[in-house]
Amino acid sequence: MGSGEAKKITTKMLTDFKRKAVSMSGEALVKTEYFPDTGALPLIIRPAVKGLRLEAWAESNRDYIEGQLLKHGAILFRGFNVSGAVEFESFIKMLYGGLLEYNERSSPRSQVSGNIYTSTDYPADQSIFLHNENSYQQTWPMRLFFYSAIPAREGGETPIADCRKIFNRIPPPVRARFIEKQWMYMRNLGDGFGLPWQTVFQTEDKTQVEAHCRKNGIQVEWKSRNRLRTRAIRPAASRHPKTGEMVWFNHAAFFHVTTLEPGIRDSMLALFTEEDLPSNTYYGDGARIEPDVLESLRDAYRQETRKFLWQAGDVMMIDNMLVAHGRAPFVGERKVLVGMAQSLSWNEF
Repeated sequence: MGSGEAKKITTKMLTDFKRKAVSMSGEALVKTEYFPDTGALPLIIRPAVKGLRLEAWAESNRDYIEGQLLKHGAILFRGFNVSGAVEFESFIKMLYGGLLEYNERSSPRSQVSGNIYTSTDYPADQSIFLHNENSYQQTWPMRLFFYSAIPAREGGETPIADCRKIFNRIPPPVRARFIEKQWMYMRNLGDGFGLPWQTVFQTEDKTQVEAHCRKNGIQVEWKSRNRLRTRAIRPAASRHPKTGEMVWFNHAAFFHVTTLEPGIRDSMLALFTEEDLPSNTYYGDGARIEPDVLESLRDAYRQETRKFLWQAGDVMMIDNMLVAHGRAPFVGERKVLVGMAQSLSWNEF
């Protein structure tokens, strides 16, 4: 073989290599895996090449991300070195065009940047039971994003659970009763415990509160001394609008007084009558939910709970109807940021 022919072959080989590199699929730039003890929840996506930026890769692979999210319910993007709240917010905006405000608030949070918030600002030694974000509202976010800015020294996981599996694990008679009766969320605001109604509704104007509640199917009862009681009746389960699968989607166990940690629960019951508790839940017709039913609900969540330790720079994306989330107690500083996108309403079902 002459030197000219060798040169031609070498050039062709280099050209082919460059062509293959340029046309490399987005999926080939990442690798997927699972944690050994959590099954397929969440799916972990890592960069397979050095320096790959999450936003740049995701922009060209939206269909792939969406397909994997509907299959698994949660995706953990790890190793992309997302640098802070601004980059985190930019990633969400790129995917969904904008972020949602935190309305009808039920827990204390701090606004960090735009519509990026801290995760619930509860004391470090308290756990937060699993729930679907804003499932007590008429409208809720379909997409949740969590960003680990500072992982806790110990603990501080964000436990997650597949709501399809929770639905299937709940005893059929219990499911049927809730599907028939729905569930009621009752709140008492302004009694000196929990968020005041001005914070919940982000206004000090009672007429604005009443207008919001009328629009969103919430019963309003003004009490003495500028206090407010609200009641909202919502479905307990639904078919996911894209997958068609039945999901358990509510706060019925989360907001019930018996789900509180024993010390807090006993203090609440000593301070308030049942009707005046800061929050509590019932069947949709106002009947009390039986203790054994509540325990069966909590057990279904516990059986399906999966968790992992955060690493700095992690981003987790959740389909809010497919997967519930919570928070484990922790030691040391912990900073996890939250963003919400893509709203959906019961009016659209």
